[in-house]
Amino acid sequence: MITKRARKSAARLSFSGPLSGLFFVLMVVFILGPLAWLGIRAFAESWTFPNLGPDGWTLRWWSVVLGDETLGRAVQNSLALAALTVLVSACICLPAAYAFARYEFWGRRTFLIGLFALNAFPKMGLYVTIASLFYALNLMGTVMGVLIVHVLGTVVFMTWIPAAAFAAVPRSLEEAARDAGATKLRVFISVTFPLALPGILVAAVMSFLASFDEAQGTYLIGAPDIMTMPTQMYTLVLNYPNQVAAVFSILLAIPSVALLLAAHKHIVGGTLAEGFQIK
Repeated sequence: MITKRARKSAARLSFSGPLSGLFFVLMVVFILGPLAWLGIRAFAESWTFPNLGPDGWTLRWWSVVLGDETLGRAVQNSLALAALTVLVSACICLPAAYAFARYEFWGRRTFLIGLFALNAFPKMGLYVTIASLFYALNLMGTVMGVLIVHVLGTVVFMTWIPAAAFAAVPRSLEEAARDAGATKLRVFISVTFPLALPGILVAAVMSFLASFDEAQGTYLIGAPDIMTMPTQMYTLVLNYPNQVAAVFSILLAIPSVALLLAAHKHIVGGTLAEGFQIK
């Protein structure tokens, strides 16, 4: 005999099935819809209202983007700045991350929360203040000025996530290596660093993407001398056909998608989430 509770559970399951399906469809449309629109626009000759589809197809817009020296320079600037930002950020933040993971000192948690607070507020006010300082230091319109802005945006990723990765390395393995006669440097190179490497790689990917997509600070500090792909989008939207902006948007998304797919295993595995836990 079916109880009242069982009937309620069955009714709930029968209702949640269509609701879950509807939610899945909406999420697919919300996520893939803009990408599909960009893909169609990038190959459309034109698209006039009220036609449901493009008036024709062409590769001309790709030739316009790939053959434009200004746009090509923006692509080179973005890739070079993002790679340089990761390198500089790693040199500065990884020693700090190791210290946060392995040593207890006064203000440790306060410093960690302070690093996270850098990304908790709108950055435009910070960039305006930085610009006034950069004017005095003659850093406006320079690679160094833009690089400093990019590094500031990656500090939280390159510190928090590696700190969690270093903290997760078992001390017993390091002690066993020391007992076998290895020096502290040898233990770090052979034991600590390889075990923490997945977390460091996730931090590097997140830092690369943060630098690659940075627009406001780059435009304020670097324009018009240093233009990257995100800042170049302003010019494309204002002065080029929509098809050119669509092509450039696809090119802008390719590095992000490729890096996220490469780091998918570690991100889904919890490395990213563990990096934002204070212990």
